[in-house]
Amino acid sequence: MTRVWHQSFTVLEDVGPYVEAMRRHLDARRLPDTTIDFHGMRPGTYPSAYPGTHIRYSSLSGLHKEQFVAAALQARAEDYDAFLIATIPDTGFEEIRSLVDLPVVAFGNASVAFAATLAPTVGIVNFIDALQPQLRRNMRDYGFGEIVGPIVSIGRGFTDIVSAYDDPAPLLSAFTVAARRAIADGAQVIVPGEGPLNIFLADQGVSRVDDVPVIDSLGVGLALCEVRARMYRTSGLVPSRRGFFFETPPAPVLEAAREFYRGAAE
Repeated sequence: MTRVWHQSFTVLEDVGPYVEAMRRHLDARRLPDTTIDFHGMRPGTYPSAYPGTHIRYSSLSGLHKEQFVAAALQARAEDYDAFLIATIPDTGFEEIRSLVDLPVVAFGNASVAFAATLAPTVGIVNFIDALQPQLRRNMRDYGFGEIVGPIVSIGRGFTDIVSAYDDPAPLLSAFTVAARRAIADGAQVIVPGEGPLNIFLADQGVSRVDDVPVIDSLGVGLALCEVRARMYRTSGLVPSRRGFFFETPPAPVLEAAREFYRGAAE
C-alpha cells in the first residue's frame, strides 16, 4: 500500500465543492493500493477563503512555508510513503526536500517535467497573474527555463472556478481562448496552473485544445508519488545530499531552531 499526504495551499474547510471534485478526480487516478489523505492550511490562515490574497506576495508566501514544512515532518513521523505539494508555486519544495527522505513531489516541478516528455515547449495557463515571476524563477532554478514558454492567464478568479461547476461553458471558453494564445506564442503542450483550474478541466474531460495536449497536473503529481514511493521502498532512492539546497541539518539543530521561532511567534 502507498499512503500519500496531499498538502494544499487552501483551507480545505472553506472550499467544499473544490475538495469534493479533487477527491473524486484523484480517487479515479490512483492505483488500487494507493490511499490519499487530503490536508490544507490551518483554518484562519487567510482573511478570506481565497489564498490568492497571500500567495501573490513573496513575504507572505515565505511565512506560510512553515505549515508545509511542519506537515512534511508530520508525514514522515506518521510513515507516509510520499508527500505531494499540491500548488504550482511549489511552496516549501526545496526546504522540505532537504529535510526528509520520503519522496517529495511538487505540482509545478512534476507537471512541467512530465509535459516536456511530450513536447519541448511548455505553456502554462493559470488564473493568478501575480504568480508569473515566481513561476519563471522556479523553472529557471529547476533547469526548465528554456522549456517553459508562454505563461498566460484565463482572466478569471478563484470564485469563478469554484462556481463554474454549475455552469461550465464560460470558464471552458475562457480557458480555450487563453490556451490558444499560448499555442500561438509557441506552446506545444499546456500545463494548467493551480489545482482548482486543473481539477475543473479534468472534471470536464479537457485533455486537448485543438491538437495540443493539456496535462492533468495533479494526476501527474500523484502518479509520480506512486513511482517515487516504489523506488524509495525497493532501492532507497533519495535526493542528493550535497550542497546548500540539499544538505540535511542535524536533527537537534533543526528542532531547536524551529522551537525558537515557534516561541518567538507566540
